[in-house]
Amino acid sequence: MGKSKQEKFILWFGEVRIEDVPFVGGKNAALGEMYQELVPLGIHVPNGFAITSYAYRYFLEKAGLAKQIKEALRGLNTRDMKDLQGRGKAVRQIILKAELPAELQKEITQAYEKLGKRLGVAVRSSATAEDLPGASFAGQQETYLNVVGGKAVLQAVKKAMASLFTDRAISYRVDKGFSHFDVALSVGVQEMVRSDKASSGVMFTIDTETGFDKVVIINSSYGLGEMVVQGKVTPDEFVVFKPVLEQANKGILEKDLGAKKQKMIYAEKGIKKVQVPERARKKFSLTDEEVLQLARWGVAIEKHFSAKHSRQEPMDIEWAKDGLSKKLYIVQARPETVHATAEKNVYKEYRLKEKKVPLVIGMAVGTKIATGKARLIEHAKNIGNFQKGEILVTEITDPDWEPIMKIASAIVTDKGGRTSHAAIVSRELGIPAIVGTGGSTKKLRTGKTITVDCSSGDEGMVYAGAAKFKIIEHKLDKVPETKTHVMVNIGAPDEAFKNAYLPVQGVGLGRLEFIINSYIKIHPNALINYKKLNGKVKKQIDALVGGYADKTQFYVDKLAEGIAKIGAAFWPHEVIIRFSDFKTNEYRQLIGGELYEPVEQNPMLGWRGASRYYDKRFRDAFGLECEALEKVREEMGLENITPMVPFCRTPEEGKKVLALMEEHGLSRKQDESLRVYVMCEIPSNVIRADEFLEIFDGMSIGSNDLTQLALGLDRDSGIGRTIANENELTVKHMVEMVIAKCREKGKYVGICGQAPSDYPEFTKFLIERGIESISLNPDAVMPTIMQIAKLEKEN
Repeated sequence: MGKSKQEKFILWFGEVRIEDVPFVGGKNAALGEMYQELVPLGIHVPNGFAITSYAYRYFLEKAGLAKQIKEALRGLNTRDMKDLQGRGKAVRQIILKAELPAELQKEITQAYEKLGKRLGVAVRSSATAEDLPGASFAGQQETYLNVVGGKAVLQAVKKAMASLFTDRAISYRVDKGFSHFDVALSVGVQEMVRSDKASSGVMFTIDTETGFDKVVIINSSYGLGEMVVQGKVTPDEFVVFKPVLEQANKGILEKDLGAKKQKMIYAEKGIKKVQVPERARKKFSLTDEEVLQLARWGVAIEKHFSAKHSRQEPMDIEWAKDGLSKKLYIVQARPETVHATAEKNVYKEYRLKEKKVPLVIGMAVGTKIATGKARLIEHAKNIGNFQKGEILVTEITDPDWEPIMKIASAIVTDKGGRTSHAAIVSRELGIPAIVGTGGSTKKLRTGKTITVDCSSGDEGMVYAGAAKFKIIEHKLDKVPETKTHVMVNIGAPDEAFKNAYLPVQGVGLGRLEFIINSYIKIHPNALINYKKLNGKVKKQIDALVGGYADKTQFYVDKLAEGIAKIGAAFWPHEVIIRFSDFKTNEYRQLIGGELYEPVEQNPMLGWRGASRYYDKRFRDAFGLECEALEKVREEMGLENITPMVPFCRTPEEGKKVLALMEEHGLSRKQDESLRVYVMCEIPSNVIRADEFLEIFDGMSIGSNDLTQLALGLDRDSGIGRTIANENELTVKHMVEMVIAKCREKGKYVGICGQAPSDYPEFTKFLIERGIESISLNPDAVMPTIMQIAKLEKEN
């Protein structure tokens, strides 16, 4: 009769299931589960075997190590860095100096020879208590890549076992209340994928910053994956939308080109770092097809593990592409532990109360704000200087830094991306981090008070001094349902995933201006006429547009990515995207803007909105906006996007714009699901509402401009401020007329101006007149829903 699993030294992936965590640890159990269940579905997982926790304990017992280790750790103070470092080293030496039992050596060597079809193997630790909700042991132990030959494998196995007692692992177990002897180590030995000749990286089946669960985030760089996992390279990043993945070639919302300056490749024995050629850096390290295949695999893996655990289980996955076979492989998968344990019913919103000029800018990790004294540390050997509550400023972190990271109030690094070590650990600790700043170690000084602000989307800012901020708590289970649709106004796409939690029924106003200003920064005509340009403007464009041969495609792609993020965040609800409504003075601020924009005395009343779109000086640029919207609806599969035309002075103008939209692929004849709205913000929109509603599918009231034009005011001027109020009777009469006309014709009518956010009595008026939807700024959504519910009850 054969041995049971708990008495075996070696278990092959084909023998292991997720229930076997006590025998093979979290990583190996997940690999075995995928190898058995998901390989038959077409997901590639390299074969391998696990050296069991029984083998680890057998080694400790046979070599008499447990007593020595206990003695070495007696009286340990994990807050004393020198004490921790000295004792950790002593324990590792005890294990490394001991000989593996001969019978264990024999079985490991035989299993390696049976597996050894490749140049080398990956030897990875797999702790029996890792990847539990609330206790992610990711990165606590070591990984050894391209290990070649039986002797080298035995040495790597012993090193992996010793790494159960790295300083950070000892400290982490003490903090989490685990005994050092309750946790055992299994070691995985897996075929190496030749990603040194291709690319590799990580994938999350959730947005790691906001917990938005309808996307897959893929990071990719050239060479072996450790560079991405350790955050030592800025990778390419892809955002893929889950709900449309089953449709052919649809789902990629965003692609960001990373610097990818270095890669890790095989050396004769082991690995080495080399520079990536300039040409390769300017290309994406994955094709669109490969991105979609990985995303589909990620969704399948999440679905499988969610079914196993009877709850949604977002996954943190490592993948690699083999440069010889050109095949993709999944090499690790574990539960994403940060959002799994987050309180789902309460949303805390951090909001800065004052505007400041940032000292440094980087990628935001999380959505919080923190203040504290900066502590600049260049090397891990100096972490003993760090004081609790300080803000850690350094070039990059790795697991050796964890003992001080957990007592930091925030972290700022020069290097790394959203999946770097600093980012992963700060998420787990629930502290804000800003990574990839490029120069924080040169600009920030030890002892100076700073504020780390991650509350404003993808970009994180570091400010001098203690900036004032507030925390707003939202209880999501106490939100009543309303007959009036409550929607949200979204400016920057970075805010979309963060605000997706809001109990709204879509987006009443998404502004293209934010995308153009923040992501593109270039006047569209300068891109259209790029070949005719020279000098400073051309250099500025080259610096931003990078690898795009077709400069106008850059404009279309970046617009589409911004629109798509907003559309995905609030899917399947309607998302109304307004075509660009810059005035001439605002367009002049863009790179190349002065070449194409006239100087107007009153731009607010000048060349803006519809009159701009069909003008021969701008019609090609408007065509690019249409192409971006069409790309989002058709290529990305987000049919919940509805375009809206602003500042349309006459129905005749409206017809010209609709004809141009049709020319550029936005045709209601070809696409029955497409609707087109017009802004109601000029008295002519009210007076000729019947005619406008003959050609458009609805109206969205822009109360700011309507107030300005109805009362003959300039809202950019402080004069007349006392009467510039939507509660003025003229404005209310106009709003009332538009609502009545739209309802009479069965057309959409909403409001997206500031008035309902500012004036509760105006909201009451809108409800009484039967408005279909009210769109608000994010901070006004929760209180206004409560008010609407009360008003509806009263009526």
